[in-house]
Amino acid sequence: MSTRHDRPSRAASRSATWSAEPYADALRTGRGPLFLRRRDGWLLPLDVERWCAGPDAVDLAVLERCEGAVLDVGCGPGRLVGALAARGRRALGIDVSDAAVARTAALGGHALCRSVFEALPGEGRWDTALLLDGNLGIGGDPRALLDRLSEVVAPEGLLIAETAPVDVDERADVHLVRGADPRADAGSAFPWARLGTPALLRHARALGWGAADQWSAGGRCFAALRNRSASSRPEAPNRTAVMSSQRAANPSPGSPVPAS
Repeated sequence: MSTRHDRPSRAASRSATWSAEPYADALRTGRGPLFLRRRDGWLLPLDVERWCAGPDAVDLAVLERCEGAVLDVGCGPGRLVGALAARGRRALGIDVSDAAVARTAALGGHALCRSVFEALPGEGRWDTALLLDGNLGIGGDPRALLDRLSEVVAPEGLLIAETAPVDVDERADVHLVRGADPRADAGSAFPWARLGTPALLRHARALGWGAADQWSAGGRCFAALRNRSASSRPEAPNRTAVMSSQRAANPSPGSPVPAS
């Protein structure tokens, strides 16, 4: 498994893909179609219209399960961070797309343009992390992602992940493409993953995460995991309290957003 110091270089290539067109255009306009295309031509549709709309009943039910301060990993256009902020909840989104961060801010949410594999504010102090809308695929290595989140989420903290609605455990190199035409131009390939709930639970248990719950609603599937206990992980250094509603414009990589 790669070390944390190896991760930013891999994150940089993914950032270039998600920061470029056509993804940025889709977020600005709130419209697709966009797909992840495998080398064999198989297409995974990206639900841009839903992401850019307000939170639906399924989203709101997920937010009701969130505890304490919430980190939305791959926050996209910010519907969840914005909804949490509107309810007075402490929440921060991270995304490698400048367009996503800008749209989150326009909704009144707080977000940083950053990969989960880079240094983050309040590491080890987040009560809940979210991996929704296919973001279990980030990096194409679910174990590396879960291991990284075990460093970010507080001991006994919660991870809520959206899983594929089928029992799948897949890694693939994909291209981000606009439209379903197989002849469409595509950017550089990058690694992605798809996991159903059984696969997620297998990987999570191997890393010390505990299964807390699993459910489905509106054709979508979810699992909640508990981070390893404080006694089973290295003691984290003392850190400043996790951010509140005041956003730092350019916080240093290792510092939390300052409290109000």
